[in-house]
Amino acid sequence: MTKRRKYSPEFKREAVLLTQQPGVSCRQIALDIGVNPNLLNRWKREAEQAKDQAFKGHGSPRDEEMAKLKRELAKVKKERDFLREAATFFAKELP
Repeated sequence: MTKRRKYSPEFKREAVLLTQQPGVSCRQIALDIGVNPNLLNRWKREAEQAKDQAFKGHGSPRDEEMAKLKRELAKVKKERDFLREAATFFAKELP
């Protein structure tokens, strides 16, 4: 039996903020940060319903740091993929 993971309120808020970026799917963000897409959708609904009172609970600074690092990694991966595609495009264009 697997142990149930707990996420800090800060992690949840940041994950929901990531879903509000244009051009990204909720599913992709969930996979990038390592959570189930259904869970991220639930957090998003909770945040919309409760606004400021969403995600009250106990979180550790370690969880917050992990969330920050995962967000940064996701951003860097997107930038890398974009640059890789651009380099491939320009390599095909040049003789």
